[in-house]
Amino acid sequence: MSSPFVSVPTSDAFTSASTSTAPVESAPLTGYTLAVKDLFHMAGLPTAAGNPDWLASHSTPTTTNSTVTALLDAGAQFVGKTITDELAYSLNGKNKHYNTLVNPAAPEHIPGGSSSGSAVAVSTDQADVGLGTDTGGSIRVPASYQGLWGIRTTHGAIPCDNMVALAPSFDTVGWMTKEIDTLLAVAKVCLAKNSQQRAYNTPTFAIARSLFETVAHKKACDEWLAQLALTYHCIELAPDQLDIKQLATADTFRVLQGGEIWQQHGHWLNQQQPDIADDIMLRLNWCKTITTAQIDAAKAQQSNVIKHIETLFENADILVIPTTPGVAPRCDADDETLANDRNALLALTAIAGLTGLPQLHLPLFSLHNAPCGLSLVGIKGSDLALITLAQTLVK
Repeated sequence: MSSPFVSVPTSDAFTSASTSTAPVESAPLTGYTLAVKDLFHMAGLPTAAGNPDWLASHSTPTTTNSTVTALLDAGAQFVGKTITDELAYSLNGKNKHYNTLVNPAAPEHIPGGSSSGSAVAVSTDQADVGLGTDTGGSIRVPASYQGLWGIRTTHGAIPCDNMVALAPSFDTVGWMTKEIDTLLAVAKVCLAKNSQQRAYNTPTFAIARSLFETVAHKKACDEWLAQLALTYHCIELAPDQLDIKQLATADTFRVLQGGEIWQQHGHWLNQQQPDIADDIMLRLNWCKTITTAQIDAAKAQQSNVIKHIETLFENADILVIPTTPGVAPRCDADDETLANDRNALLALTAIAGLTGLPQLHLPLFSLHNAPCGLSLVGIKGSDLALITLAQTLVK
């Protein structure tokens, strides 16, 4: 079928299907450029999901994802589809089938995935908005590693239609920007009908102090949190109030996500035998071994995590946690280091993942010339309120 999108020269952040649309005048997002992760279907353009065998075994979409449509209708100018880690099942920002992505904010460090190309497109000023997905941290991690604002939206607040799923119980749509005003402008288009219209005039912040004790950028976090407490009511959570090891957040998330990934892609993987990076294939092969008993046990633990987090919100409006354990690993890190970093990441990102809550990354700090920050986690549907509150925090 014919496509309304016009081919433009590609750059490292974009796939070979890089394309563009003409800008729309007099609309809320007129003047903003949009890069779209290559998981979202767009009519007339191929979706590769980061893998040439996926591209070869799937037809070109005839319909466009509703979020992409909404952003284009709101005036955003589409500038291309962006590289994603294969099937979005990675947090590194590496894809052997494409040119190596460079982290513009810290070139000696990995860019973070799986919304890696969208993040790099924003970091290099090739797009104002990097649209992506977040299942286990794929917006929050590259946003942290590249010093961007990033929002993982409330699970289910934005439809995940016409796109390649990873684990539907956890898949969310999100985006990254350099400026918080841009992040909010997009949120008003994508979330206005779905988010609670509330305001945090006198919010209470629950500080997960024990989590900040373990991060590399603890000193910067502590200083910022001390300033926060001068203006807002803050409560300090005791270590046992948010013990991610005891709650088994990483293991619980990993099992539930893995089980759904095999449900989504197991047949294709068995039938196609695709060429996939060794580390991702290792995890996919593990997904195949997950038992019903393991999934049932993980679901029971997920219920415990949800109840536990809900009790924290009985006395607070916002939960403040580290987004990542520190800055991005170095590009020359070995496989063991990257695997350990992934496990540490999941322990943090699974808090919002298991509970379906919105999480906003604030790019506040740097350590050893590499970006890092912290996050605000709110109740379901409070996405717009979180972003509006963050505007006041960084003025």
